[in-house]
Amino acid sequence: GEVILKASNFLTEVLAAAYNCLWAGILQCLALQPSLETKSLKGHPCWGRHIAFTVASALVPHHDCLPGLSKKYGPVFTVWKMTEPIVVLCGYEVVKDALVNHGEQFSQRPRHPTIDIYSKGFAFSSECKYWRQLRRFLLGALRNFGMGKKTMEDEIHVELRDLISAISQTGGKTFNPINLLGSAVNSTISYVLFGEKLDYQDPKLHELIIAVRKHVSSIFSPIHQICNTFPFLLKLPFMKHKVYKDIFDIHHFVRKQISRHRETLDTNSPRDLLDYFLVKLKEEELNTGSIFNDTSLIVLMSGLLAAATDTTSSTLKFCLVVMTHFPEIQEKVQREIDEVVGPDRFPRMQDRPQLPYTNAVIHECQRILDLAPIGLYHALSEDTYFRGFMLPKGTTVIPFLSSVLSDPTLWKMPDEFNPGHFLDDKGQFKANPAFMPFSAGLRMCLGENLARMELFLFISALLQKFTFTRTPGSKQLDCNSLRNNKPAMIVSSELCAVPRSTSSVTK
Repeated sequence: GEVILKASNFLTEVLAAAYNCLWAGILQCLALQPSLETKSLKGHPCWGRHIAFTVASALVPHHDCLPGLSKKYGPVFTVWKMTEPIVVLCGYEVVKDALVNHGEQFSQRPRHPTIDIYSKGFAFSSECKYWRQLRRFLLGALRNFGMGKKTMEDEIHVELRDLISAISQTGGKTFNPINLLGSAVNSTISYVLFGEKLDYQDPKLHELIIAVRKHVSSIFSPIHQICNTFPFLLKLPFMKHKVYKDIFDIHHFVRKQISRHRETLDTNSPRDLLDYFLVKLKEEELNTGSIFNDTSLIVLMSGLLAAATDTTSSTLKFCLVVMTHFPEIQEKVQREIDEVVGPDRFPRMQDRPQLPYTNAVIHECQRILDLAPIGLYHALSEDTYFRGFMLPKGTTVIPFLSSVLSDPTLWKMPDEFNPGHFLDDKGQFKANPAFMPFSAGLRMCLGENLARMELFLFISALLQKFTFTRTPGSKQLDCNSLRNNKPAMIVSSELCAVPRSTSSVTK
């Protein structure tokens, strides 16, 4: 079995390499040319445009090649994935116009075979006809459970005690905090979803975190791009195993939680989000056409678990790394926390208005991190006339969020790390409409409120307790270097956490 697995992994890697080399050779002969010949997407594209997005997907991250194309062709242009046109939207005004002003028309999801198969028509699947109903239910359940309320804040403080204790054990020596941060965030989201706190030392927790991280990163990998372009490859056993192993591991974890919850369910007193869903299932059990069933439950719980764990822990890690390269900013944040909160309790959400600089720094870290440059693809629900272009129903659309977070018309110094982007002349926090790390409109991130709460409470408490420094002998990086090395910064970079003498008892 192990030999077969190794062989399948080798074959997959060879296939990916061959695919990349093939398109790299074609690209040398044919220019990458977006189509803007007419004010529509109709017409047969030339071969250069055929391969444009396939090559970009396999060889270059989308967000690396799109800015140059936008400068040449404007804020709305077309690239091609084989014979499929994909419309790219750039800049705050254009993206907002699409996702907010024309939200209904841009509310669908395109077809992604690698996602559609395990989504079973739910969540991010292109076949999800009832996404609005599911979204409404989830938002209501999250509100009922206490999202944004003191109960959730108290649970995060419980996680903070364990996290700070674990970091303290490093004794100020070099370490990589990504697994500790992942454990803390995963335990928090597990409390929301399943009503239980996970043990940092539990090997099953670490296996789950690894599966989550590998699944999220694989969605944009060459293998997924290949299978989305040539879906028949998913019929190959070794390819199917490669693509779906991690998400199926997450599904297995969720199924165990469902079984445990069913044994102790009290329909009059739901304990967590899973209980709310199980109660809804009982209410709908006589409705044969209901979207509330075991399949949708597994898919949605797995999706929420994966998305909430990886994105938040990655953002936390990046924030800490940024602080090591901008020590004067870290010191200013700590002074503000010391003056407003003091050393004897954790910061709370009610402190945020009195911590404008801290809040601004966290927002600027998110802007620079630009964790989801192209977000999730959208699709047109109907023929739409947009910005002078006739876009046919079903057209795939990329809202290029990276171009919004660096739009020079909204950001004074878009290429610099500058907390002043979120401060007014009096030093008070000032929201910027171009801050869209969670996207915008009808399909914006479901977990935005929880993520914002986690980021503020975790970062402010960690900077209250520790000063984070670079590893001995490492070089200080500027903003561009941090941006260009985001994967390494998040996954593999190490730092030191030096306990602060001003910190005392945490309550």
